Amino acid sequence: MSTPPRVVIIGAGIVGTNLADELTERGWNRITVLDQGPLPLTGGSSSHAPGLVYQTGPSKTMTAFATYTTTKLRGLDVDGAWCFNPVGGLEVATTPERLADLHRKQGWATSWGVPGEVVGPEECVKLHPLLDQDRVLGGFHTPTDGLANASRAVVALARRAQARGAEFLGDTEVLGIEQQGGRVTGVRTDRGEIPADLVVSCAGFWGQAIGDMVGMTVPLLPLAHQYVRTDPLPELAGRNDERIEARLPILRHQDQDLYYREHNDRLGIGSYAHRPIPVGLDELPSGDGAPTEAAMPSMLEFTPEDFAASWEHARRLLPALRSARVDSGFNGVFSFTPDGGPLIGESPDVAGFWIAEAVWVTHSSGVARAVAQLLVDGRSEIELHGCDVHRFDEIETTPRHVAETSRQNFVEIYDVKHPLQPKFSPRDLRVSPFHARQRELGAFFLESHGWERPHWYEANAPLVKRLPAEWQPPGRDSWSAMYHSPIAAVEAWKTRTAVALYDMTPLKRLEVSGPGSLEFLDRLTTGKMDKSVGAVTYTLLLDRAGGVRSDLTVARLGEQLFQIGANGNLDLDHLRRNLPAEGGVRVRDITGGTCCVGVWGPLARDLVQPLSEDDFSHEGLKFFRCARAHIAGIPVLAMRVSYVGELGWEIYTSAEHGQRLWDVLFEAGRDLGAVAAGRAAFNSLRLEKGYRAWGADMTTEHNPHEAGVGFAVRANKGDFVGKEALAGIDAASVSRRLSCLTIDDGRSVVLGSEPVFWEGEPVGYITSAAFSHTLGIPIAYAWLPAGAEVGTSVEIQYFDRRVRATVAAEPLVDPEMTRIRR
Repeated sequence: MSTPPRVVIIGAGIVGTNLADELTERGWNRITVLDQGPLPLTGGSSSHAPGLVYQTGPSKTMTAFATYTTTKLRGLDVDGAWCFNPVGGLEVATTPERLADLHRKQGWATSWGVPGEVVGPEECVKLHPLLDQDRVLGGFHTPTDGLANASRAVVALARRAQARGAEFLGDTEVLGIEQQGGRVTGVRTDRGEIPADLVVSCAGFWGQAIGDMVGMTVPLLPLAHQYVRTDPLPELAGRNDERIEARLPILRHQDQDLYYREHNDRLGIGSYAHRPIPVGLDELPSGDGAPTEAAMPSMLEFTPEDFAASWEHARRLLPALRSARVDSGFNGVFSFTPDGGPLIGESPDVAGFWIAEAVWVTHSSGVARAVAQLLVDGRSEIELHGCDVHRFDEIETTPRHVAETSRQNFVEIYDVKHPLQPKFSPRDLRVSPFHARQRELGAFFLESHGWERPHWYEANAPLVKRLPAEWQPPGRDSWSAMYHSPIAAVEAWKTRTAVALYDMTPLKRLEVSGPGSLEFLDRLTTGKMDKSVGAVTYTLLLDRAGGVRSDLTVARLGEQLFQIGANGNLDLDHLRRNLPAEGGVRVRDITGGTCCVGVWGPLARDLVQPLSEDDFSHEGLKFFRCARAHIAGIPVLAMRVSYVGELGWEIYTSAEHGQRLWDVLFEAGRDLGAVAAGRAAFNSLRLEKGYRAWGADMTTEHNPHEAGVGFAVRANKGDFVGKEALAGIDAASVSRRLSCLTIDDGRSVVLGSEPVFWEGEPVGYITSAAFSHTLGIPIAYAWLPAGAEVGTSVEIQYFDRRVRATVAAEPLVDPEMTRIRR
């Protein structure tokens, strides 16, 4: 057995001790855990965290993290005292909107395997007798949620890790990260240097300062969050004792941004209703002396004026508080990020330096297991794209952007949020060269990674009345109608019957060049890269276990020059960290200096060919080929691919020519009935063709044959990442599949993450959905057992009702691919 690496973990809170436990369980015994505070109560967020563990959320990954936390901590104790108290969770609704959201949340729970049910007001009061039944419309009860005693769990985890060989050092300040030749060699402390092969920062809101030591941006913002304890309540007298501490379920009153838990005969109340209170590290108490429960660096002075309104709301919901008072309170410091997710990953510049930051107690054990699997096995069994620190583009990691978006996440933490809801600020950070023209056309913009992306164009509204009867969309319920317009039907209709222009600029474009580029891409991807110059290949990036890391479109522009259509910054990071050691290959993000317009529809050639002396005929530029050309004198790269299943091209040019290219194409298309079209129509059209969206329809948790993209794997090519893991697997041997569904009632549009039932049992969940304007029915894709063959009848839980659907053969539109190959 090889000697395990030397690992230094910075931070002995709930994340660091969990990680030490996970690593030592896997046989790594050369672990040192450092903390600037005394052990075990170090003074970080874990020392004061209220410990409420609600498992269910819209993210499958985050729910899995939380579920593992409940399971793991429930099996721990400290001298007989519990580390997890499974009192259950109850989230109550005082508005119809919240009650509807709780039904949606119960659907997520079913999708992700968490037991839970929506109950009426009477049952809510039975579960939590302090509630005023007249103010409650219902609640979502989850019996496996509960309370984590983080400070106690830290002790239990540290003891177990120490018994396996880990060393814990308190009162040890980290002064720097030693490195040589681009990788870590140790940690410099006020006690001397500690050698290390791997360093993992689990320092919480101090993580920014640790990241700075290696030049790594850690995009988090420390924010204060209020928590109080009441004086003893007669209604709780005799219910608990110091050993049990709580028996009532943890309670959330999200309509007023409040939560509650018992502390023996007192009630603890947390509030997110106050103004965001950012905290600079220089504002924290020095931490001189041992922290206590009443005084520690992450517990700031309580500001009563911020809690006044919340106290009144709490007293309305819980009558027992009307004769009570606040006995004590503090403003506790926690980490928030631009999108609310944790930050996991390795430095792009210093190998061996990892972070696991912005992780709350709820997800601590799950995150620690994932990081341990990354370090030991090279991959996490749970997909992590929404947690990877490299998911952000540079503009999203600037201090100003992090500060504003993290504040907004604090404000919106308990809001009812629509899946399509964009950031309201900051906006207009990144716009394509077509933006001015899009505004003139009345584009309704959504936002992603700072990019403004037209969802539909109000200029097309007059055409709604001219839609043929078979293209007229039915009315929608209020939820699915949010961030939607019937104008999308017009834009889909024009794409299928005439021609439309789509702004494809926000999609990440990478350039790979230099000696060895072909071999580099051939090793990382599943497709054949050694094709003639001008070839375009749809291919996959896999991890070592055969999971789908991403899907790419690779255009060979020269012998050692490739343009890649990628899914985001994670692909850029992956390619860069896998570059050959000899340094001949270069990877460059060219997105900002270029732009792209998709010209698609049966009249696409009628629009483009008269503007160019180059050959845009089928023979002149075949499907999945690209060529440099000129359109109205503008140098372009025309790539004959189509994500909507129609004749046409992605047409690229440099940003300086972008607006003119748009103007030329739009003006030439007037006589053909061309329209500008947005993402709403685009998503509908791509689902009709069965085209997958990575991150939604497939992730590293799925292999290509399950996901229906096995055709992109060239098993007979040379070695590539993931090839060995796929040996012996094909579409016929998988136990689950990404399946196409059509909605039987012809009008119910689901939005994603809803559970799917087969013969009365939950068997899968929706990944993507839309209304198919071409077919006039709602459609969806879902992960289902392989036995759910074409024609199988299933049900989708949509809020509090079931919607019948049928497994359909895919693609739904033009299965012979005749339209795209004209």
